[in-house]
Amino acid sequence: MAKQKVFLSPTFSRKLKKLTKQEKVSLDEAVRFLIENPESGQQKKGDLLGVRVYKFKINKQLTLLSYELVSDSIHLLTFGSHENFYRDIKRDR
Repeated sequence: MAKQKVFLSPTFSRKLKKLTKQEKVSLDEAVRFLIENPESGQQKKGDLLGVRVYKFKINKQLTLLSYELVSDSIHLLTFGSHENFYRDIKRDR
């Protein structure tokens, strides 16, 4: 399989800058896992059709990472705790 290209949304980039080094390591591991297993995130329905959400932990706290698969690339939309997560995705789409 060809190597996946990864694109960051402006929202994702802004949130990324606020993370500590250790938090970035956890996020990097999750992104690497998605590159190897792009179908692993849960497919959403309704308003969020086409969006997948992958769950992982940062500092023992559950974190959700949303992304879209577009042909041979992964578009990372946003990440964060469950609070207001889906509302924010809908707003940014």
